[in-house]
Amino acid sequence: MPLQVPPAPAPALRSVLAALSSPTAVRDARTPALQSVQGPLTPELPLPVHVLDHVTPSGGRTSGPDGRTPRTRLAGWRFLIRSGERTVAAADTMLTADGWTFSRFFEGPYLTATERALRQADSLTTTYQPRLLSVPELYMLTLWLHGDMSADAATGSPDPADILVPLAPAPPGIAAHRPHRVAELLPMIGLRLTPPPLLRTPA
Repeated sequence: MPLQVPPAPAPALRSVLAALSSPTAVRDARTPALQSVQGPLTPELPLPVHVLDHVTPSGGRTSGPDGRTPRTRLAGWRFLIRSGERTVAAADTMLTADGWTFSRFFEGPYLTATERALRQADSLTTTYQPRLLSVPELYMLTLWLHGDMSADAATGSPDPADILVPLAPAPPGIAAHRPHRVAELLPMIGLRLTPPPLLRTPA
């Protein structure tokens, strides 16, 4: 079933459109694919980027104040930049004191992995609201498939029944593009953040 892509804040979209129309912004970006494109460029498939904060070493404690709900915060909105049917780059926006503003253009493995994960999700039998969830401590990014279609895409935390799809490159021990329920993947993340035991030295 098709994904239900949430609408991005209008100022965030406007800031990306302004950057795309700026020769300086495109020229200064480290995105050869974007710079070499001839013809119009379109920002599509906006995805809210959430960050999983305060991840603790224990999977059972990878949670928010209530002890159960993971604690997340909105870090920005990401747009895929299309040239015709081809995705050539992505654009990030961030919230500042003056509102939503363009942050950067980029390309690379996460862009390809995001597209692949979205195709995977689009073939599922259940409709989801797509988001991105970042775990900075593991340099990990996942496609977060949220089951509540009516939810505000800028808020909320992963439900245990939501699906997370780790994007490539994924951390060691976590398979990229293998869908996991939140209740399954968060303990795995917690285990990978457990510090190694201190080696006892002889007295």
